[in-house]
Amino acid sequence: MRDIALFILIFSILPFVFKKPFIGVLLFTWVSLMNPHRLTYGAAYDFPFAAVIVVVTLISLLVSNQKKNFPVTGLTITLLVFVTWMTLTTFYALEPTRAWAEWSRVMKTMILVAVILLTINTKQEIQALAWTIGLSLGFFGFKGGVFTILSGGSSHVFGPEGSYITDNNALALALVTALPLIWYVQLSVTQKILRYGFIGLTMLTVIAAVGSYSRGALLGGAAMFFFLWLKNRQKIRTGIILLLIVVVIYAVMPAQWFDRMHTIDNYQQDSSALGRINAWGFAINVASANLMGGGFDCFTNRLFVVYAPEPYNQHAAHSIYFQVVGEHGFVGISLFLLFMFLAWRTGTRVLKFCKDREDLKWASDLAAMCQVSIIGYAIGGAFLTLAYYDLYYDIVAVLILLEKLLLSKDSLTSNATAEPEATAITASNVDLTIRVPQQTP
Repeated sequence: MRDIALFILIFSILPFVFKKPFIGVLLFTWVSLMNPHRLTYGAAYDFPFAAVIVVVTLISLLVSNQKKNFPVTGLTITLLVFVTWMTLTTFYALEPTRAWAEWSRVMKTMILVAVILLTINTKQEIQALAWTIGLSLGFFGFKGGVFTILSGGSSHVFGPEGSYITDNNALALALVTALPLIWYVQLSVTQKILRYGFIGLTMLTVIAAVGSYSRGALLGGAAMFFFLWLKNRQKIRTGIILLLIVVVIYAVMPAQWFDRMHTIDNYQQDSSALGRINAWGFAINVASANLMGGGFDCFTNRLFVVYAPEPYNQHAAHSIYFQVVGEHGFVGISLFLLFMFLAWRTGTRVLKFCKDREDLKWASDLAAMCQVSIIGYAIGGAFLTLAYYDLYYDIVAVLILLEKLLLSKDSLTSNATAEPEATAITASNVDLTIRVPQQTP
């Protein structure tokens, strides 16, 4: 039944995508982040919905008469260089078959980021994209939060099978990263009942992340909480809500959860933590021996025997940073970090432009929450493997779109203010010309 419902829903929307590519962007974002097909059990499970949506959206974009303005900034140029470098490293990959398969997956994400930047131009479209991003992950926040409460926190929360967020740690990082945008949704609604509902969704999302038993997400979440409070104008109300969330976590989670979180302090006795350190050593050794790194998906048993400090203790990267180091070398990690830095700077420029502008409160709130998301991703991602997950790049795309929109407004404002000034000067000159003869006897 789920399969039929999903087929009907998506294929009934596709005709509208031909008319407006923006709808295709939202549809793809929903499918790529929420993975609704992975919640089915029949033909829909492996059906390439994302590929179909991409093709239809690209055709619609090509034939559409709408304005196509790709923002050329330091941030977008860095992303293009990073994508080019990842493609080059794939040609020299140490595990070619695995590398090209992952390259194909990553490039789909990057192509859709480009389509997002070309397609979205208005305030309403940017807000719709932010809502879609937040609520696509909010579904798992709601589902996982309720499950954690009902189970007393005794079972781990996992994501949908066959997706980037299947693993409990990956899901936890996704929830932590998306949570600020869920918070933005409640900031942008005016009806009290909806606002309270989205506050409740925020709380359930936090509980779901905690219920994943991910220690990396705990660290990322703590940093994200601090910046969420710092970036919020209503600090007292926000602080009370965050404190209430902490109280609920202490009330719900069992002793085994606290025991696992305490292992952060005793990593020397934790085999999982030692395995991660071995994987990080592997990544550094691969990058030191190969200018272009090992290529996508190089953390394999065969290569661990050659490059790892402990050859037979194979682990995933468990860090977005060491993942990029191992796969794309030191050049790759430099581009990755530069991209993150420039994304933060973009958010700062948007906030500066919106300062003391009540009409741009929506943009200020959204930029601030995107920055909080980057903090959650940057810190939580230090211990989790999600360097190319759509969510992060979609959030950065929102910041780029905000800058594109506001710079356009800034240009218009400057032109509007320049004309009256020129008129005033001309009038003054005329007035002066008239007065001079009157003063002459």
